[in-house]
Amino acid sequence: MTRHALKFTLVLCLGLAACGTGKNNSSWSTAKEGDPIIPALPSAVNLDYGADATATAAQAVESGTTTTGPSGKGVGPVTSVDIASLDAGKAALGAQLFPTKCSACHKMEERYIGPALAGVTKRREPEWILNMILNPENMIQKDPTAKALLAQYLAPMANQQLRRDEAESILAYFLQYDAGQGAATETVTPAGSEPAKTINQ
Repeated sequence: MTRHALKFTLVLCLGLAACGTGKNNSSWSTAKEGDPIIPALPSAVNLDYGADATATAAQAVESGTTTTGPSGKGVGPVTSVDIASLDAGKAALGAQLFPTKCSACHKMEERYIGPALAGVTKRREPEWILNMILNPENMIQKDPTAKALLAQYLAPMANQQLRRDEAESILAYFLQYDAGQGAATETVTPAGSEPAKTINQ
């Protein structure tokens, strides 16, 4: 068995084992359908796409400035998001989807198999988030920030085969969650570096 197949099998087993923990950190929204969500979106950061693009992305992850590409939208089918359409009704659906589609690997306030998701809408563009949800295979192969996150967490994001409207509901949930708090910090050790540092992930 190759190293990559062994890593994948280990990550898959860990993910499946995590499904049975019963720990649910999603919060149910008290907002009503049609209530606006006021997001705090990150500003785009240009990264060098030369031979050391992954190293540059790891430095950006370390510094807390982690959107990717000229517009920070990532790699995939999503090039724009209508934030105004992401209302409290969609956020409520996203809060229902999170435990079944995301919580096996992600928690809102703590690192788990993947990074903590609190503050993600303050660190990434909405298009990047949707591309990571809908197109994780291409993101971890072509997007420098996704590559750096894979190097850090050693677990590729699983494709949950969500429709775009479902992914937008999860994004609305993240926006609503983040509107009520500041960005979370997390310990990150970029590949090849010495001690871990606490930074905005």
